[in-house]
Amino acid sequence: MTRTEMDALGWVELDILLVTGDGYVDHPSFGAALLGRWLVHHGFRTGICAQPAWDKPDDIVRMGRPRLFAGVTAGSLDSMLAHYTAFRKKRSDDAYTPGGMAGARPNRACISYTNAVQRAFPGLPVILGGIEASLRRVSHYDFWSDSVRRSVLLDAKATAITYGMAENSIVTLAETLETILLETGEIDLKALRPQLAPLPGLVVAGSADDIPADTDVIRLPSHEAILDDPKQLIEATKLLERQVHQNKATVVQETAGRLVMVTPPGPLLDTNGLDELAGLPFSRLAHPAYKQRIAAADMIQTSVTTHRGCSGGCSFCTLALHQGRTVRSRSKASVLKEVRAVTEVKGWTGSISDVGGPSANMWGAHCAADQAQCERASCLTPRICKHYRVAQKDFVNLLRAVSDVQSVKHVRVASGWRIDLALTDMQALTTMIREFVGGQAKVAPEHQVDHVLKLMRKPGFSTFEQFLDLFDKESKKAGKKQYVIPYLMSAFPGCTEDDMRALSRWLTAQGWKPEQVQCFIPLPGTAAAAMFHAETDMQGNPIYVAKTDAERLRQHAILMPNTGKPPRGHSPNHGRPKGKKPSGPPSRARRR
Repeated sequence: MTRTEMDALGWVELDILLVTGDGYVDHPSFGAALLGRWLVHHGFRTGICAQPAWDKPDDIVRMGRPRLFAGVTAGSLDSMLAHYTAFRKKRSDDAYTPGGMAGARPNRACISYTNAVQRAFPGLPVILGGIEASLRRVSHYDFWSDSVRRSVLLDAKATAITYGMAENSIVTLAETLETILLETGEIDLKALRPQLAPLPGLVVAGSADDIPADTDVIRLPSHEAILDDPKQLIEATKLLERQVHQNKATVVQETAGRLVMVTPPGPLLDTNGLDELAGLPFSRLAHPAYKQRIAAADMIQTSVTTHRGCSGGCSFCTLALHQGRTVRSRSKASVLKEVRAVTEVKGWTGSISDVGGPSANMWGAHCAADQAQCERASCLTPRICKHYRVAQKDFVNLLRAVSDVQSVKHVRVASGWRIDLALTDMQALTTMIREFVGGQAKVAPEHQVDHVLKLMRKPGFSTFEQFLDLFDKESKKAGKKQYVIPYLMSAFPGCTEDDMRALSRWLTAQGWKPEQVQCFIPLPGTAAAAMFHAETDMQGNPIYVAKTDAERLRQHAILMPNTGKPPRGHSPNHGRPKGKKPSGPPSRARRR
């Protein structure tokens, strides 16, 4: 992060500069640290500029002009989501910033940071990446401006986007630029874009002439067609989901006479690649320059990610377009090696806080068919695909092996469980409930009304009720007081106030009083955002959508009547000693 550190490494200059909207934490859960370590591992001298000023170049130029390119990411969250609540109110904190300070990254950070880099280093290629750029790679609905925006590549005037999990694509890109520089002595931006068009996992702007011959092409509705007809966003979203999953075609979209080209993801890191990545020397700590703690770093310091990708394809979730539905898993040996490394980090307390991934019980899952021919939007709904394979007993054996590592006292699975999948292996599920809950099991029924769940691409509600009965029974047998923490959502497209009242009645019958409910936020690029904008389901049938904040608040208030309202006549800490946190089980949990 500093010239002093460069000098200590004997680096005269950088090859690559990564600019990020997060504080710098050297942990594999943080994208800039992950790619930085990976690039250094492949021989590229890489610096990280974390949360720089975007109105002046001082922070960005601190380590000098990089030889090849600057990478720009908004950070672990879309910057608009990081700044604003579901009701478009400004957030007061940021878990990815030292001290939790809000406002350390700009709105629409990909655009602001790109402009800052281009002012600091004219003519330098700027490559966007991370969740904000990935989900905004083609025309998308933007909730915060209530409009359809074109690809962020065009708005930022960047050179390219590396979308998704970009380890392979960013190394290929760096090697390509290195070759160009060695052969020509310079990198010409105008000549560069056609040279990038054949590379996997990239988004570039150009013309039809830039598309390599014999390329399988998927044409999205143009940006202008989507502006004219919101239903065209539904079509574009379905086509983009299919391209990511089948991993064989280039997507093209016309925007005001220009062509945005999205090449197929290309080869993804397999087990060997993930093991190699996880084996890099991450300190798992925030950079020592910081004097204040970073909350997100504390939360994941003793967690271990076992796999990537989620087969669920939930319509509100960004995972299908960012990590993909194909599950790629690390080996047991690699996971255990990381656990041993965690036990050696300063502050180790004996507890592994989580072993899992997007859905914990998908470790080792794979497709037994030809994925390139698959046209399903989800591997698990409306029913689990007959070609889907996962041995959940292997995950249980992995958890037990983690428990056997010296100095590990407790192992928990804090990642969400995919309950329809869990119920297909009752023996494994029973073991997980009895041995690895850690007091609370996080599951995501999201709603109680089946037609809403169908729009979400979630299993029917009877699946959740079956899981609850088993959870209660097995917890009793184990002699443990354990709780189910359900993720619930209001104001989803297709959900009415009557639907929310039905959910409320069910919760009341169970004796549950939710403390946290997520009001739906249409995240860019997702199927749910397309449904929200078009006011249809994914087949084009009209649905009710709570569009205004007033409509959304009414739905939310059915479960959370005091949303945004302090208790009457009470201060936030009324009746509680200063600095003392409330004790006891969360009231949103079911206790048996």
